[in-house]
This record gives sequence, structure tokens and C-alpha cells, in this order.
Amino acid sequence: MAGRRTYDDACAAAHALDLVGERWALLVVRELLLGPKRFTDLRTGLPAASPNVLSQRLRDLEAAGVVRRRRLAPPAGSRVYELTDWGGELGPLVTELARWGSRSPALPRGGPLSADALALAIRTRFDAAAATGFRAELALELGEDSLAVTFADGRIDVVRGAPHPMDVVDAVVRTTPAVLAAVLWNGRPLTAAQASGELTVRGATDVVRRFATLFRAPSGLAPEAANA
Repeated sequence: MAGRRTYDDACAAAHALDLVGERWALLVVRELLLGPKRFTDLRTGLPAASPNVLSQRLRDLEAAGVVRRRRLAPPAGSRVYELTDWGGELGPLVTELARWGSRSPALPRGGPLSADALALAIRTRFDAAAATGFRAELALELGEDSLAVTFADGRIDVVRGAPHPMDVVDAVVRTTPAVLAAVLWNGRPLTAAQASGELTVRGATDVVRRFATLFRAPSGLAPEAANA
């Protein structure tokens, strides 16, 4: 980390920004919150980050003790990046930052979205009160990525890459992160996404219909903040 700019401030918040405040650093953390990834997977989730910049951020985060590298056991043998236990403690911070950012009137509503970014949004926009009494497990097939979403007694759990045989889950939804975001909180009707072929459902359609009602739409900031 030698040569990097620093706030040169004894405040712990300033030191935290020295560690994870560089461009792309917290988005690397976001991409690793659900588990390890190969460099190529991180590139897929962060397509606007150049390979050189992404490599530098990973080196910085590894030097800071936020991220570590390890090699998977044979036959895979791939090298992956993952959060350390300390790095994993950034999860609630990233979640709250996303919840705060979701209220911005300038938030891009139709921009690109990785599967892990969608998982974070699902967690932050979940309306526990609306899910009272709802128990279900859904598999979301999002191109090369998949998520398992479990609802139980007003709680939600999101896991990346979980198997989803139909005798285990209630329904499988196949779509893209952008289309699903449009349905869950940007006002696009589920039936319209199905009619266009951009979203398909296998299994209990009624469960998917209920799933689509459990998330808060972006509320925006108070008018005085939006007009400042």
C-alpha cells in the first residue's frame, strides 16, 4: 500500500476510508459478500473496472487484511478471492450504505446490475412486515449465476449458487438481474415480463407473485433534500 494517498488523520473513520475508500474497493467487497470468486467472476460482476484497476484494488484489499486469496482443492484448482473474517464485518456497512443510496432521487433505475448487487438489493429492500406468514424457497437463475432466496417468518436469506431441484424449492425464476429489479421495485408488472419472455417461472406461480410484492419501491429523499 506504499505510495497510496492517505487522509493522515487519526480518526478511525478516516483510517477505514484509507483502507476501503478507493474507487471500486467497496464494490469488490459487495461482490464477495456471498462467497469466494475467481478474478474472471469479479470482472463479470464489475465490467466497468479495468483488469489493471481491479488487480490493484485486490492487492490493496489483501494488503489491508480485508481480502485473501486461496486455491481451491483439486480437481478445480482455481485461485479465488474471499473476504477475511474482518473483511466480512463490512457486510452490514455495505448493506446500510445501499439502503441509504436507494433513497437518492438520482439513483439510476435501469443501469447494469450484477447478481451479487441484486442480492444486496433484495436484502435491503425487503419488507419484513409484508412477508409475515410467508414461507417459501425460490431459485433465481440469472444467466451464469444463481441465487437461492428463502423466506421464513418475516425473515429473508439469500445464498449464491445453491442447488435448486424442484423437489426442494417452490419455484425457479429464470431472468436477468435488470428485469427482476424492474419487476420487484421499479413498477414493471410480473405478467408483462412473462409475456415478453424475459422472465419465466417453473413451479408455483402464486409463490412468485407473492415474492414480487415483498419489496419496497425506491422512496427518494425528502423534498427539501431532493431540491437542495
